[in-house]
Amino acid sequence: MKESVRNIHKPRFLFEYKGQPAPYPTLTLQRIDILKTRMIHVILPVGLLQCNCSILGDEATREAIVVDPGDEIGRIAASLKEHQLTVKAIVITHAHIDHIAGAQKLKALTGAPVYLNPDDEELAQMLDVQATWLGVQKPDPVEIDSPAADGTSLTLGAAAIHLIHTPGHTQGSVCLYIPSENKLIAGDTLFRDSIGRTDLPGGDTRKLLSSVKTRLLVLPEQTLVFPGHGPSTTIGREKDHNPFLRNL
Repeated sequence: MKESVRNIHKPRFLFEYKGQPAPYPTLTLQRIDILKTRMIHVILPVGLLQCNCSILGDEATREAIVVDPGDEIGRIAASLKEHQLTVKAIVITHAHIDHIAGAQKLKALTGAPVYLNPDDEELAQMLDVQATWLGVQKPDPVEIDSPAADGTSLTLGAAAIHLIHTPGHTQGSVCLYIPSENKLIAGDTLFRDSIGRTDLPGGDTRKLLSSVKTRLLVLPEQTLVFPGHGPSTTIGREKDHNPFLRNL
């Protein structure tokens, strides 16, 4: 969950809007396909709050990692089938309902293990409470298989995916850094021109700013950042233009 809605810029990606190519993305995007030579990357904005679910796929092995399947598991499954991908892991950046609600359904469908940082396990047990915040149906409880601990590395083909613990938006928030692709999947820690909100249980503004400063802004400035909601950005752009980071 982010602080405000922002306009999406024009990145170097192919977008689909209601099934048709769109030269400029909008906040009602149906799907974003990021075309890379080594890794398939599909972003599906899902659910009431349009959480950016990422499907990362290796073109050689056809294995995939799904990040934040918050809802609309049918759409996620259809994209996996379209790209002929088999899910090897499900990674949750943090346990807010819009990011984790569909994880158990996807696990049942694919048999893939679910990764969540242990510091967010208590929050994951509060999905019934979180559902009342949004006025939505309580999702299935999520069975966590592996800790998304700081320093954990997953592999997808030849690519290494490093989990970075970035507490602040929640105590167990993590980001996924893929050096070979020059990408960061940031969850709700960092947004274009903003940062994650800290007024929900487990939020801590000082921790969040410290996480951004010491764990994310040290990455190469050209690193592409894919937040949990809204448009992509780069580390360099946020250093120069994000008003929340001016005094870091």
